[in-house]
Amino acid sequence: MTLPFFVYGTLRPGEVNHDLFLRGRTHSEEPGRLADAVLYDGPGYPYAVDEPGGGTVSGELMTALPGTYAGLLAELDRLEEYVPGDPRSLYVRVERKVVRAADGAAVRAWVYVAAPAVAARLRARGRAIAGGDWRARV
Repeated sequence: MTLPFFVYGTLRPGEVNHDLFLRGRTHSEEPGRLADAVLYDGPGYPYAVDEPGGGTVSGELMTALPGTYAGLLAELDRLEEYVPGDPRSLYVRVERKVVRAADGAAVRAWVYVAAPAVAARLRARGRAIAGGDWRARV
């Protein structure tokens, strides 16, 4: 299934991994919001944690250029240390509804959220980023 990616940390425009992985490979990049999630500060990068009624995470919806999708998906899975079914994964790639900031439309997108073991540790002793915006963290 070809879906846009919702990015909220180092893959956002102006951040280090955007230039390394996404620059020149996207058809569109537009602001969006992921509801029912809390953003936690990780060591150098954030984690979105699913939490119904929790909050909103700010980021961008990235739509890959035609012909780049499969390679980009594989590279992002490696970057996020996501291996389907592997309990050692730091993140899991899930399909979520993301609201486009421009028009309020909800679109389905791939989102990398904290894997269950990581999410449990963050809920227990992590530091949530107030407002859910990685760029606005203090």
